[in-house]
Amino acid sequence: MHGRKLRSLWEDSFGPALTRPGLANALVVLSGWVLTQGTHGVTAALIATDVARRRHWEAFHRFFSRGTWSADELGRWLFRRIVAHLGDGPMLVVIDDTLAPKKGPHVFGIGSHLDAVRSTKRHRIFTFGHCWVVLAVVVRVPFSKRAWALPLLFRLARNLKECEKHRAPYKKKTELAREMIDVLLKWTGARPVEITADSAYCNFTVSRELPPHVTLVGAMRPDAVLTALPRPAEGSKAGRPRKRGAVLPKPEKLAKDTRHPWQTAIAMLYGRRTSVRYKTLVGQWYRAIGTRELRIVIVECTTGRLPIRVFFSTDPSFDVVRVLETYALRWGIEVFFRDAKQLLGFADSSARKEAAVRRVAPLVGLLYTTLVVWMIEGVHATAIALPPIRPWYRHKRGLAFADVLRAAQSAIANIDVLDPDSDSGHLHKQVKRRTPAQQRALRRAA
Repeated sequence: MHGRKLRSLWEDSFGPALTRPGLANALVVLSGWVLTQGTHGVTAALIATDVARRRHWEAFHRFFSRGTWSADELGRWLFRRIVAHLGDGPMLVVIDDTLAPKKGPHVFGIGSHLDAVRSTKRHRIFTFGHCWVVLAVVVRVPFSKRAWALPLLFRLARNLKECEKHRAPYKKKTELAREMIDVLLKWTGARPVEITADSAYCNFTVSRELPPHVTLVGAMRPDAVLTALPRPAEGSKAGRPRKRGAVLPKPEKLAKDTRHPWQTAIAMLYGRRTSVRYKTLVGQWYRAIGTRELRIVIVECTTGRLPIRVFFSTDPSFDVVRVLETYALRWGIEVFFRDAKQLLGFADSSARKEAAVRRVAPLVGLLYTTLVVWMIEGVHATAIALPPIRPWYRHKRGLAFADVLRAAQSAIANIDVLDPDSDSGHLHKQVKRRTPAQQRALRRAA
């Protein structure tokens, strides 16, 4: 029953963006990807589902390398499924990037990228691979205390040298992030959206001309140049009105100013009630955010090497606790990166052609989202979701993605993916054939 429900979710979420044969191939790949133990790949998925001896593998490789589908279109239909679980408040969105190490002279898009996990302030380590910029929606789930980041949009970041070598247009990671934000805003309409990102994505490229209903919450440099709002012009003066007011003290200077005492607040950060010492002010950060008025929060650090951290919100009505708690929810995407790489093979693909490279990793990320949605929609309360008994681990509360994946493996382990009776009926309905213009549009989008 639960296996059929999972396949039905895949059909409902991905079916409208795929052709009938494409959906059939996708169901095989998705099922096999879930069942694979060890290194993931298309052929490993065919082995896990026992399709390798009954179908030729080339059709499943062509699904990625020659298919007419778009990963953005899959994300759009999946977003419609997620909206029901977001509640009525503002939608929280997280943006970050991750590195998938790769080797091979013929693999598309490989470049040398900074490995942020292995690098330190003194030693910068670069690794060859694919760098993915990811946009995820933060969702509260009934089976875990923490908020989960569910990825929907992906962009492959190529470095300047690799683009020049292949005479391809170069886009910075921040430009790719803004591109995904614009795509998401077309889906959300006028709904309030809060975007949180680290300091690498808090700049004018991302923040320029954001609609009033979009709030950016991020981190700021301690030596950022701040200004007050300009005063109204007095009398009749020629020229355009001023965009910036008087210069304010930099955050690092304000932190040392004894005339402004530290204040204390209690915030729920990373699952813990934390006492925070802070100073706050309202002003502009013109170079990165433009003329928008910001709520700026300076936090005293009691651990690590940094004396202070500085955060901001483009909505000055945010109080200090809301700014800090919103930024802390960014950690959900880091958990996704770890789980997707270690458990779901996000970085395992051996695809070489451009279309395949741009599709395999995004499809794995969307698979992660569908598994979590499947668990949210009632499966978490059933026996199949119960984690194994570990007498030495009695303090465990809630479910992790490893438990979600284990439940999915149990649900579809005994289903024959090529058996028509295992489908929910969607594959037997007449699918409207795409026009040539629609197919060309999908190829351009891919």
